[in-house]
Amino acid sequence: MALMITDECINCDVCEPECPNDAIYMGVEIYEIDPHKCTECVGHFDEPQCVQICPVACIPVNPAHVETRETLFEKFQRLTAAKAAVTASVSRAP
Repeated sequence: MALMITDECINCDVCEPECPNDAIYMGVEIYEIDPHKCTECVGHFDEPQCVQICPVACIPVNPAHVETRETLFEKFQRLTAAKAAVTASVSRAP
């Protein structure tokens, strides 16, 4: 279950830096969450960090992207491996 940001968002800028997967970004009017990157912090934390820090409670589960905890963990593993590969490639570049 990826998360989503509703139109109650006040653009306070606190959620974006808390996302370990860089899934949160500034959309046209409010912050948005890329469901392909959102793992609800599975693999990183016990609870979604954006939900914990949001002052207006505008980050519910996205009903269009329902996933099991196991699926979220698999996504975490793919994202982590991809990030490690990019980091390794950059560090080997002359």
